[in-house]
Amino acid sequence: MIEYFDKIYKNGLHQFQDDIYNRLVCGKKTFIITANPETLMIGKSNREFNTILCDKETIITPDGIGVVKGANQLGYQIKERVTGVDIAKYLFSVLNKEGKSLYLFGAKPEILNTLVKKIKLEYPNIKISGATDGYVSDKDAVFEQIALKKPDVVMVALGIPAQELLISRHIQKFNKGIFMGVGGAFDVLSGMKKRAPEFFVKHNLEWLYRICSEPKRLKRFYKSNIRYLGEIRKVRRNMR
Repeated sequence: MIEYFDKIYKNGLHQFQDDIYNRLVCGKKTFIITANPETLMIGKSNREFNTILCDKETIITPDGIGVVKGANQLGYQIKERVTGVDIAKYLFSVLNKEGKSLYLFGAKPEILNTLVKKIKLEYPNIKISGATDGYVSDKDAVFEQIALKKPDVVMVALGIPAQELLISRHIQKFNKGIFMGVGGAFDVLSGMKKRAPEFFVKHNLEWLYRICSEPKRLKRFYKSNIRYLGEIRKVRRNMR
């Protein structure tokens, strides 16, 4: 667990935006993973995903408040959450400003199509290299085609850790690009699912809003977070 906290981005959203902008305009290949407690617990049990998280070239951002608080308990000062939705929105604005290209991969066809239409309307200077829904059978073949198109940003919405494992298998085929697994963010970015109201976002309670809106999430959330709290306590004991 401690190896993850060593790597997690600590300087806040605005600094991250500056960093990612510089990487984008310079064409520096970058792999972003947005982490909540479940992400880190998957890393503990999935060797391949753990290797990706620990890779020195991977950037991990603190998407969940549990990651921020857990890190702080272990002496790591993380300024604030840096969420996948916020990163994606910023990338849309930068791509539009710079006239750069984007590939979207994942989600249901109706969600993806709605998102593409919204991007074309609100960010007309973005060059959409392609968009493929997440229900294709051969996802590796899709990435082979993405590599030929050489987009500046690739967002993959296939759920964790499938999206990160897929990116990892193919990222060496690219000479540039920002690569990011976004989970269910296409639902929010398309407008087909509302993000938590401002009160919940401001007070780091988006997790509570999601559970209230989708009670089926409760079991998964409970299981991963209880295990995560246990890991934090274990690390704290070992640090004494």
